[in-house]
Amino acid sequence: MLIEGIPLWVAQTNAWIVAPAGPGGECVLIDAPPEPGAILDRLAESGLRLVALLATHGHVDHVGGISTVVAGSGGGVPVHLHDHDRHMLLDPVATSATLGQMLARQGLDLRPPEVIHHIDDGQKVSGAGMTFTAIHTPGHTQGSVCFLLEVEGEAPTLFSGDHLFRGSIGRTDLPGGSSEQLMASMAEKILPLADDVRVLPGHGGTTTVGHERRTNPFLTGLASAHRR
Repeated sequence: MLIEGIPLWVAQTNAWIVAPAGPGGECVLIDAPPEPGAILDRLAESGLRLVALLATHGHVDHVGGISTVVAGSGGGVPVHLHDHDRHMLLDPVATSATLGQMLARQGLDLRPPEVIHHIDDGQKVSGAGMTFTAIHTPGHTQGSVCFLLEVEGEAPTLFSGDHLFRGSIGRTDLPGGSSEQLMASMAEKILPLADDVRVLPGHGGTTTVGHERRTNPFLTGLASAHRR
């Protein structure tokens, strides 16, 4: 199992490549920052064929490279995104203020990808022989989704986007954000996960649910309440 994170663009957003058979096989990509050349180069170097792209949410630093990556992978790669954030993918420049203007100056292909599938809470998304469970976690955006990957013989892995970070949580001061929703999503859907679940976030280093439950200052109170 190959899981590789590539931090890209101005926000150092993690693009996660997941390939169950390692180099030379099929892979799934979690998020595509607006630095698609680096993603396509890495796929080519590893001989990987992209078969599905999962977007944790619609912010431009996570979706701005999607169309170019899809086109560079031969087109037709299905993109999975919650409908509440679909408008951001359809028009990333207009929905992203200053970052959108930066994107516009890059000259990337910003036409919507050919295949966009809506994902619901609890839905199974398949690709490269793997199955990811979508966990709708509104708060950072209304369409924020974490993806849980469970593979026999491996610790479960949660791709948490901008919902949960090592030592922190996602910001909620942007359009569509809600601190109340984010904390409710955390308490109801993330804290019940097992301690050994690996957390691979949209920015920064990896962690585990157990480590964040014990040490994350935003979660310790929630964890205590959840145990009661």
